[in-house]
Formats: sequence, C-alpha cells, structure tokens
Amino acid sequence: MNRKELKSFLDAKVEEYNQPGFIPNDPVCIPHKYSKKQDIEIAGFIAAVFAWGQRKTIINKSHEFLELMENEPHQFVLNYSESDLKPFLGFKHRTFNSTDALYFLHFFRWFYQRHDSLEEAFGNGTDQSMEARLSYFFNLFFSLPDHPRRTYKHIPNPSRKSACKRINMYLRWMVRKDEKGVDFGIWNRIATSELICPCDLHVDRVARKLGLIERKQTDWQTAVELTENLSRLDPDDPVKYDYALFGLGVDEKF
Repeated sequence: MNRKELKSFLDAKVEEYNQPGFIPNDPVCIPHKYSKKQDIEIAGFIAAVFAWGQRKTIINKSHEFLELMENEPHQFVLNYSESDLKPFLGFKHRTFNSTDALYFLHFFRWFYQRHDSLEEAFGNGTDQSMEARLSYFFNLFFSLPDHPRRTYKHIPNPSRKSACKRINMYLRWMVRKDEKGVDFGIWNRIATSELICPCDLHVDRVARKLGLIERKQTDWQTAVELTENLSRLDPDDPVKYDYALFGLGVDEKF
C-alpha cells in the first residue's frame, strides 16, 4: 500500500487500540493505580523494566513488587528502614533478583532526596537527542558507588546496541499527551515528537511486513529507522502507531 493508504490503515488501528480498554491487560495498568506523580513514575518504571515475557506475569510481578513497597512507592523509597528491605531478598522476576531490587530502591532513594521528578534523570536540556538522553540516564543510574554490574542488563543503553524497547515504552507513558487516557503525559521537557517507538518482537514483525523497517537486525538504529518512517505519517506523534503495530501483532496475529 502507498503512504496515504498506510496512514489511513494505521490511523484506524490507533483509534481501535489507543483507548481505555487497552489498559487492564497491559503493564501500563500498573502506574494507573496511582494519582501522585512520583508514584506513577516509580510504578511505571518498575512495570516497564519487568516488561518482557507474558503480560499477565509482568502485571502480577509488578503488583507483587509494589506491595512490598506498601503500595506507596514514593513514600517507601524516602522512608524505608533496613528491616523494610528484608522481604525484597526473596523477590525474583526472570533474571531480575534481590540484588537488582535493592539497588533500584537505593537509586530511587538517592534520586528523590534530591529531585522532584524522575524526568530530571533524562538530561538537563531540551535539545538533546533521545540517544543522548538514554545514555545520560544509564550513566546517572549507575553513578552510585559499588553499583552491581549485573544490574546493567535491566537498564538499556543505545551505546550498547540495545533497541531500548522497555525504556522507550516508559517514556511514551510519561511524555505522550494522550486524550484517550492511556499514556499519562505528565512530563514536559521531552516533546512527543522526540520519542522513539518501542520495538518489541511483535512491533518489529508487523513493521517489517508493512515496509517500515528494512534494517536486518533489531537494535537502536532499527528503532530509529522505524520511528523516522512513522514520523512521515505523523511528525508530531509518531509513537502513537505503537498501539497499531502492537495490536496488529498481538491481537490480530498480522
């Protein structure tokens, strides 16, 4: 199909999937439990980091982790005692274990004692590339002394050739102004047009079928290529098509 036909097709799929009914079965339901900005940020970050594998398992494990935080993540990271950390010693989700959990909590405490919003962890300027923002975040996240190197695997970095699917999804949640109420749009330093489309297995497969990806491998440059092609359909909000591509892949087996 030509560009006009493709845009019409994908716009219709965005309308179909970018709506409140999408929320309950997707990890985005986790931050939707909260109304306080910092709680949304922390809960969303946990859900995004856990987001590989079956969505039901991701959601259940995210709930479990937040229950250990007494379902008040911001207050918990600011006020926990050593005894409050003991339940996390038995936590595990795939390759994410107690070592990773404790470091995440340590970072969150350190950060929120100094900053009001996690948005500030993604660079200081408005003219930074998304690649630079994600590298900045990675370096900041692991700037604390004696950080565990094993935890690197849970924070993607473009410089390590990662497509950064989970962090791009998280940024979509936080940045995109969504009149349908799925994404939160609570951050303002990053423009929606700067976001990079999350490129998971389903999105990658559908995008290739539609001619939106030509690159052989799936890495950061692939996610950039996909987003650039989606920007030709909507330069202001290219990542809205994540809903269409994901829905086509998961629900319609396109």
